[in-house]
Amino acid sequence: MSSTEPPSVSAAHVLPQVATVRVAEGERLRSVGLPGVTLTVRSRPPAREGLPPALYVHGLGGSSLNWSALMEQLDSVVDSEAVDLPGFGDSPPPDDGDYSLTAHARAVIGYLDASGRGPVHLFGNSLGGAVSTRVAAVRPDLVRTLTLVSPALPELRVQRTAVPTGLLAVPGVTALFTRFTRKWTAEQRVRGVLQLCYGEPGRVTPEGFRHAVEEMERRLQLPYFWDAMTRSARGLVNAYTLGGQHALWRQAERVLAPTLLVYGGKDQLVGHRMSSRAVRAFRDSRLLTLPEAGHVAMMEYPDVVARAFCDLLAQAEGREPDAGPRTSGTDAGAPTENPGS
Repeated sequence: MSSTEPPSVSAAHVLPQVATVRVAEGERLRSVGLPGVTLTVRSRPPAREGLPPALYVHGLGGSSLNWSALMEQLDSVVDSEAVDLPGFGDSPPPDDGDYSLTAHARAVIGYLDASGRGPVHLFGNSLGGAVSTRVAAVRPDLVRTLTLVSPALPELRVQRTAVPTGLLAVPGVTALFTRFTRKWTAEQRVRGVLQLCYGEPGRVTPEGFRHAVEEMERRLQLPYFWDAMTRSARGLVNAYTLGGQHALWRQAERVLAPTLLVYGGKDQLVGHRMSSRAVRAFRDSRLLTLPEAGHVAMMEYPDVVARAFCDLLAQAEGREPDAGPRTSGTDAGAPTENPGS
């Protein structure tokens, strides 16, 4: 457990009747039962048979929807699946109420072991970046390449705009915030997320904004929504205090897979200055900096991130970069990620 609070109520007793999760054209959803957790997995059939498998892990308050734009860009390159971590997206809470970073990594490893898809091209954003780093460090046999978008690795000087998210880990703050914002509409909440997570909120299309509002309305009906957010934030903060072989930066140094690091110049949650430390820590790494991007570069600039991944893949396979994925200038969608890292 990542805190001294009692475990959450068993998932079987808290699932209300809420609207269905949006599935983009060409995507599929399925539920996968594992010991202690049930995961929802979003997949996009590849353009052709035989493509290597990829798995995507979202950030705090996010879901597999955060990867839809990038999955579409890469459907001719990899066989894509994105997982909803326990308590997020369409996945119910874990049976034991454990939202620690280790528990999230264990869920990802459990899925890869059960599905037999490994080794995969592993992608992680924010909290999912920290989870993916741990997975790659402790189970190198499961990871071909690692792509991290604004990974939430420990910072000594946290950005001022990231402080409110960190405060979610403090007991009592979530209840206070919930009372303070109880009259906020889903639209107001989404606009706040856009301002915090996007470098250029104006890139979000009206349709993308509408979808984000619908998803926010759905999530606010889930009785475990804030519990999952709070405990996961606390689990991440607790992971920052670990030393020795469990320290996240130490684990980054143990990653063997070729690694692509993506940082946004306008990221208000993960400081761009951390990119230089990340390049030093991950032994076989390359850096993509997007000056106008915020915290979710794979949503704002999916075509650019896709091209960079294709270059990483070519390098890992010892060949020259090819034409890569289609670059039709896909409009940025709206984040399904709440203010978080």
